[in-house]
Amino acid sequence: MNKTSVIIRFAVLGALWVALVVMILLYSRPITLYTAFVIVASAIIIFVPMYKKYVKKKP
Repeated sequence: MNKTSVIIRFAVLGALWVALVVMILLYSRPITLYTAFVIVASAIIIFVPMYKKYVKKKP
């Protein structure tokens, strides 16, 4: 894989994730522990598999 394509993938998914988090924060009043859990869980679901596949060095 080309390093540039990996950066673009992370940037596109990161921008989409940030936009969705902003929407959650704007329309979810009051902000609760459940809201924070959803945001953290979604980040883990999206970014950890990509990190493992594209960034982490395989032995």
